[in-house]
Amino acid sequence: MPPPSSALPEVISLGCRLNIAESETIRTLLGRRDAVVVNSCAVTNEAVAGTRRAIRRARRERPEAELIVTGCAAQIDPQAFAAMPEVDRVVGNADKLLPEAWAGSEPVRVSDWSAVQRDTPHLAPAFAAHVRAFVEVQNGCDHRCTFCAIPFGRGPARSAPAGAVVARVAEVVAAGHREVVLTGVDLTSYGQDLPGQPSLGQLVERILTHVPALERLRLSSLDSIEIDDRLMALLTGEPRVLPHVHLSLQAGNDLILKRMKRRHLRADAVAMVARLKAARPEIAIGADLIAGFPTEDAAMFADTLALLDDCDIVHAHIFPFSPRAGTPAARMPQVNPAVARERAARLRARAAERHAAWLRGLVGTRQRVLVERPGNRGHAEAFAETGLDRTMQAGTIADVAITGVEQGRLVGVAA
Repeated sequence: MPPPSSALPEVISLGCRLNIAESETIRTLLGRRDAVVVNSCAVTNEAVAGTRRAIRRARRERPEAELIVTGCAAQIDPQAFAAMPEVDRVVGNADKLLPEAWAGSEPVRVSDWSAVQRDTPHLAPAFAAHVRAFVEVQNGCDHRCTFCAIPFGRGPARSAPAGAVVARVAEVVAAGHREVVLTGVDLTSYGQDLPGQPSLGQLVERILTHVPALERLRLSSLDSIEIDDRLMALLTGEPRVLPHVHLSLQAGNDLILKRMKRRHLRADAVAMVARLKAARPEIAIGADLIAGFPTEDAAMFADTLALLDDCDIVHAHIFPFSPRAGTPAARMPQVNPAVARERAARLRARAAERHAAWLRGLVGTRQRVLVERPGNRGHAEAFAETGLDRTMQAGTIADVAITGVEQGRLVGVAA
């Protein structure tokens, strides 16, 4: 007789889509152990605090289960999590896809990134908790944005060979996934460490050619300065590549961008979006933006606020600046945290207005919606959340006539 469901492993995935992809492999490696794994995030101090809250909640809900913490926060500060009374083990990012890491019993297993040359292949045959499949093609980052601690948690940039990526995509499509999301820490740097330095655009071309059954391909966050002509042509001219581009912009003021050590200027971002929208007007633009970066004054913030309009951003991820220990930005003159939070609130309010206006503009259209659990909602190609008039099987793609907007999402009638 199988163990009760309460004894099955649970993986709590926090943060980025890359963590989601890795969580499915962790779930496979755990087998049927009575364990809870918190796959942590360290992008901001709030993300680390959220990890701690998730750990405490997991212990309350599963008091008898083994509780293991992994992910970026665990890699950066393993001893802090090992010291939590709720935690049984800590496994670092460099180890979390290794079968032996989950078979072991050492309280802390965190390897040094300097010894990692290639990542372990993902072993999960399909994604149990998601209708779309997340495929890791790249990990780590060689850039050193002054605010970012993620290189300490993910290590140097490493790319998966194109053949392995194509095989992985074919595997998840054969398992029934109709949409695949390519993920990475610095996705547009794909291939720079591989022989011949193939580009992300070349990888996408290979996937589309060799996996003809793939219906929908979505890309996670892109660095606008690295979108070359090949990738631009795919984003704007290939119908199987979905019309949704999420850009790592961070700010709209040139001096702040330089202090962040970003590689683009404001005009570069605006010009890139103009090219995308001119070639494919239905593309929905998303962006990451930080409010209250050190030295930001009111005029600098106004430039970032205006970027929402100038780059036609309808999917915005807004963060108040959070000083991360060990980063150059933590040593810069800080903006009052209350001011940073107020500016972030203003950004979110304007972003919400833009998002609502965009949704209203889709009323009267027909949208192809990937149906998600529990079967009465999903996301359209441009990532508009959509409610359906009836329950359908999760994983199907519905043709939906959009009739209105309710509670921040489209609603419509499925054919």
